[in-house]
Amino acid sequence: MREQYIDQIADTIEKIRPYIQRDGGDVEFVDVNDEGVVTLRLLGACVGCGATDTTYKMGVEAILTDEIPFVTEVVLVED
Repeated sequence: MREQYIDQIADTIEKIRPYIQRDGGDVEFVDVNDEGVVTLRLLGACVGCGATDTTYKMGVEAILTDEIPFVTEVVLVED
């Protein structure tokens, strides 16, 4: 079921990216599981930034869960 949402999630993240990039950061879509949990990787200035929680929870997660009801949560993966 998740496969039908991958393009929609990726497209939504592409709309969000310019706002993150203007502050020197970036975001990369990694995966989404069958429970609707989206995995992202934050890059650039986002790595180690004190506002990371706000960026991905109150920003990216809020937008994704609003636009795509299948999405239930956003989590970060670190390298």
